[in-house]
Amino acid sequence: MATRIEHDSMGELHVPANALYQAQTQRAINNFKLSPLTLPRAFIQAILQIKKAAATANSELGELDPAIAGAVIYAAEQQLASTDMAQYPLDVFQTGSGTSTNMNINEVLATLASKQLGQQVHPNDHVNAGQSSNDVIPTAIQLSSALAIHNQLIPALRHIQGVLVVKSQQIGHIVKTGRTHLMDAMPVRFEQVLGGWQSQLAHAEQLLQQQLPRLQQLAQGGTAVGTGVNTHPEFARCFARHLSTDTGLQLSPSQDFFFNIGSQDVAVACSGALKTLAVALLKISNDLRWMNSGPLAGLAEIELAALQPGSSIMPGKVNPVIPEAVAMLSAQVIGNDTTITVAGQSGNFELNVMLPLIGYNLLQSIELLSNGCIALADKAISGFTVNQPNIDHSLDKNPILVTALNPVIGYEKAAAIAKQAYQQQRPVLDVALEHTDLTEEELKKLLDPARLTRNQ
Repeated sequence: MATRIEHDSMGELHVPANALYQAQTQRAINNFKLSPLTLPRAFIQAILQIKKAAATANSELGELDPAIAGAVIYAAEQQLASTDMAQYPLDVFQTGSGTSTNMNINEVLATLASKQLGQQVHPNDHVNAGQSSNDVIPTAIQLSSALAIHNQLIPALRHIQGVLVVKSQQIGHIVKTGRTHLMDAMPVRFEQVLGGWQSQLAHAEQLLQQQLPRLQQLAQGGTAVGTGVNTHPEFARCFARHLSTDTGLQLSPSQDFFFNIGSQDVAVACSGALKTLAVALLKISNDLRWMNSGPLAGLAEIELAALQPGSSIMPGKVNPVIPEAVAMLSAQVIGNDTTITVAGQSGNFELNVMLPLIGYNLLQSIELLSNGCIALADKAISGFTVNQPNIDHSLDKNPILVTALNPVIGYEKAAAIAKQAYQQQRPVLDVALEHTDLTEEELKKLLDPARLTRNQ
């Protein structure tokens, strides 16, 4: 590989000739070879947005030569328009502050800005002016997460809720056997089942919406430890104003830079909201799997769309692949939350030292949940059909229907009827006619499954 010589404060070293990054990035490449994981595009783009807004603010405040600032802004816009991820190759598992990634982007922009301007633009003195990795990386975590939630996850959540509404309009009137402890219980309507799912998702959306105002209060301006050393007093407000214009979010400086730099409590809370959504999707996925089970020896209440062969050895077998996939990604998000919780408590004095890991896991969780909502909505919920004959057969012989007779004949007598109906595999109505003084008309009214699904 052709190389060139670059230098930093520690000396010289070889860098690939065609790389836009410089010495500090190469040192990190050499030092951190722990995994194939790199920080996602959304995180890199958030830092590029930060660098653009910082250059704009520094120029406006007289802290950076306008020509140099313009070149940095041009370079950042160029990379935002077409982010070359090959130029950002660093391992997630690196220095805990994310300094290596911050310098990686500083160097890429310095190289591009130098070419544009025709003079040397320095990665520290110019691109990183008025900044520290210690406020850039926490800001990038919150900015990238807020953008991903606002632009991806919330729309995906609303999409799946909309699909549930449409599905409920189509099949909501159908009555099926309810289940508690996986055992037969009182009947329910599909609109009640789907409505319960929708309420879970609406609750998760509400929790996520509550995170956005906190995510939009940024660490930028606190620099190294929260004191704002080496930055203009008005930098934080000016920076937030320009970044708000660029991103469309209502961003502001943190009310306490020490909070946003020394802790990652905002990220931990956000991850908790993401975990809540994962739990909801896992519940919905498993409900779909159970209702779809069979087709002969399971519940077989619904039939999910057949998307692919389900077995390499059993011909004709079809599996609920989308609910399974969404269940797995939900498990991953729950695991990510544990990782973020552990990482969040690694705030030692004035700096958290697991920042890249937090950013990686938050963004992965948001992406997985966004994709999971869309897949579950479009490839599972919207297309499943109801197996009406099977539902009716089970419902007619459900001994739990006798619960409706409790106020009339008492619990013990109702229990005896239920047991006999189950043992003899007969409808409850027939057995109740033999053991009560109620007329057939009265029993049909009392035991009507649709009536029993209404709020009493």
